[in-house]
Amino acid sequence: MESPVRPRDTIQNDPAFRLIETLGWHPGQGFRHLQPHLDRMGRSAAAFGIPFDPEQAQAVLAEAAGDDPLRCRLTVDGQGQLALITASLGNTPTEWRLGIAETRLEAGDIWLQHKTTRRALYDTARAALPEGVDELLFLNQRGEVCEGTITNIFVTSADGRLVTPPLSCGLLPGILRQVLLDSGQCAEAVLGLEDLKDAKAVHMGNSLRGLIPAHLV
Repeated sequence: MESPVRPRDTIQNDPAFRLIETLGWHPGQGFRHLQPHLDRMGRSAAAFGIPFDPEQAQAVLAEAAGDDPLRCRLTVDGQGQLALITASLGNTPTEWRLGIAETRLEAGDIWLQHKTTRRALYDTARAALPEGVDELLFLNQRGEVCEGTITNIFVTSADGRLVTPPLSCGLLPGILRQVLLDSGQCAEAVLGLEDLKDAKAVHMGNSLRGLIPAHLV
């Protein structure tokens, strides 16, 4: 049986392929947005035909411990094997300088909606950040704003609303994005570069770091 995204046998025979969730762990607090992360991994696993047990995932995540905040990378391979890698979270930047990526995303590319190890586009862009740039912003082939290499974008419009691009533009359904939308703190809107230039504020964000103020350079 084939998955909607890619033939199941191809996934299972690709030893390097993984689904990924990156979570923040904090002493005395545990994981931030744990359930949304597990839910997203479960949806992607179903789309790829990969077995996934959320209770087993929680047991693996329970290995996280320490005196300082951690960056936790949970992966599952094509056979359903889970693994966890932890590292120090480090400091969150106070502001990011944004550049525009040369590559344009295809809005209908289904791979954009799943966080996997198939992310050479993002890794290559991040490894080659120009001097004076902290994050690159991708546009799609229609010129609409999509996402950063490791973040979603959030724009405070002239009327004070916090908005973020809809998935139809071509982007990852980020966990922080989902939390802000579900809570009513944010709404979806198609954005162009002019909207960023006219905005009251621009933030890049993910569940690991939260919202980071940003500006175009």
